Amino acid sequence: MSLAKTLPATRSADPPSPALRGYAWGVLALNVAVILWGAVVRATGSGAGCGDHWPLCNGVVFQHHPQIATVIELVHRLTSALTGPAVLGLLVWTFRAVKAGHLARACAVAVAVLTFNEALLGALLVLLGHTANDRSPSRAAYLSLHFANTMLLLAALALCAHFLSRERDFEARAVRLRNWPAALLGLGATLVAGVLGSLAALGDTLFPATSLRAAMAQDFSHGTYWLLRLRILHPIGALIAGVCIVWMLWRGPLRSGAAPENRASVLAVLLLLGLQYALGVADLTMLAPVWLQVAHLLGADLLWISLVVLAARTCVRG
Repeated sequence: MSLAKTLPATRSADPPSPALRGYAWGVLALNVAVILWGAVVRATGSGAGCGDHWPLCNGVVFQHHPQIATVIELVHRLTSALTGPAVLGLLVWTFRAVKAGHLARACAVAVAVLTFNEALLGALLVLLGHTANDRSPSRAAYLSLHFANTMLLLAALALCAHFLSRERDFEARAVRLRNWPAALLGLGATLVAGVLGSLAALGDTLFPATSLRAAMAQDFSHGTYWLLRLRILHPIGALIAGVCIVWMLWRGPLRSGAAPENRASVLAVLLLLGLQYALGVADLTMLAPVWLQVAHLLGADLLWISLVVLAARTCVRG
């Protein structure tokens, strides 16, 4: 009997190399770093540091005696530019390494499309003047789309890296889905809570409060700006998302017969969820300093990535 016949039908005869797997996770880490620096740009009001010019900064290539806002925005643009070649490399390498129909290929294509959307939405925010102290409703709309696209991009990157790291071939025509309604509910609620959080952060940036009491008065005053009255929706959405996440875990990896190797992932998700609640409370009581906003966003990204990977492990069967 040949070696090929002794192997399980779902096991890859030539699995992706460790180099490709590491590269995929590295591209994900690069995007997380770019996202965190983008939060610094927004929180410091540096979005207009390059004026209304894109992709050039202030209409020129080289900056002479730039202001700090220009440096912050320019660093964000330069690091964002690195993601394009990195994603292209991931797409080409993945297509060369795995066979047609592999889920990693579909995820790599999704990553490329979402990266293009990310660049387009970022450019529109600049070109339309939705930066710095702009308070127009359209800025909130574009920011919501931008943040939602960012989370979907992280999900696609995490799934691509995950499927490349599995020892089995995950072909689209052969996979089976299990417990997907609970997973979809948990992921969807987390996505909505994240978008609401981006709007709350925008409100904190545009209308900084001098005290917690003043911030609460802003939220519940009838004469205040509409964006501030929406801030209460973020903690409500976060609590609902937490319930949905626990339900997702209960229906999937924690149910009877679930694979025991997923318990560490479940524990990580629960710890990250608790950390997010703690960071959220600190963000509120400390009036959202920049470093804490970045930490809160990092926790949100790690929680989202962990949820996506755990959903793939428990719901997608090869």
